[in-house]
Amino acid sequence: MSSGANLMRRRGGVSLIELLVVIAIISLVLAILLPSLSGARQQSQSSLCLSRLRSLGAGWHMYADDNDDVSVPGKMANAGGGTGNPANWYEVGNGLRFRPPWAATMGRYVGTFAYLAPRTDVERQDYDDPSYFCPTVPDWVGDRNAAYGYNYQFLGNARKTAGKFHNFPVNRSSVFSFGSTVLAADSMGTSAGFPTSARQNYDKRGSNYAAWGNHGWSLDPPRLTAQSDRGSGDAESPRTAVDPRHLAKVNTIFCDGHGETLLPRKLGYRTNTDGSFREDGAGEDRPSNYHFSGTGRDEPPPPKPG
Repeated sequence: MSSGANLMRRRGGVSLIELLVVIAIISLVLAILLPSLSGARQQSQSSLCLSRLRSLGAGWHMYADDNDDVSVPGKMANAGGGTGNPANWYEVGNGLRFRPPWAATMGRYVGTFAYLAPRTDVERQDYDDPSYFCPTVPDWVGDRNAAYGYNYQFLGNARKTAGKFHNFPVNRSSVFSFGSTVLAADSMGTSAGFPTSARQNYDKRGSNYAAWGNHGWSLDPPRLTAQSDRGSGDAESPRTAVDPRHLAKVNTIFCDGHGETLLPRKLGYRTNTDGSFREDGAGEDRPSNYHFSGTGRDEPPPPKPG
């Protein structure tokens, strides 16, 4: 057979060895690129999340500007009587809502309303606008079991004991150190009080303390006391804490409006060996409220009345 015929035959197909080599090269390239692409996607989600938190931070200031320097409470006060009591209905910019949490209360100032149609006849309602979602956990859409938690114990806690507010009203001007005081951050809710292995799937309408995001609107400071509030406010409630959902870090907005992505430890939190968040401790294991108190010191949370 002539050399021309051999060349034609070689051009007519690919050998098995050549095909395997090509597959191996493609697999190697994918193995190199996929982690980078995944990391880039997570970084993009983190950046979008931080941008949304900054919008909430701007809303916090505008709310205080419009309300005689009073900082928005973590959740509007309970006047008793449930959804049937109009005293529990609060304006959120495009209508009335039953006891809205902090983020929804600021809707008119954030630039986009939390709900398309706020309701007074239900205790829990889903956010409609993605500005209130963290893109890393896009299914955390319940306004109670939410992705972003508020430093309510120091900035405004309108819960009551014996008819007295726990810590409300709080004037924005009482914050001594805006640049070092946490306003809000990624929150995992009351699941923070459980070992990592015991945490359960998110349920936007449930009240399972072990579920990710349960009462996520609230963000307890790192150090708690026997006299302080925690979690849902019920006697049996575990604490809430930050959620390091962005490459093991937490997106945080401070009272001066700047945002950072930090390790929980940098914010003063400490965890036990099982992953649950500590409430107190000693030495290096002692949580610190330096970034939450507003005074620039490690202060305990305000005690509940009585």
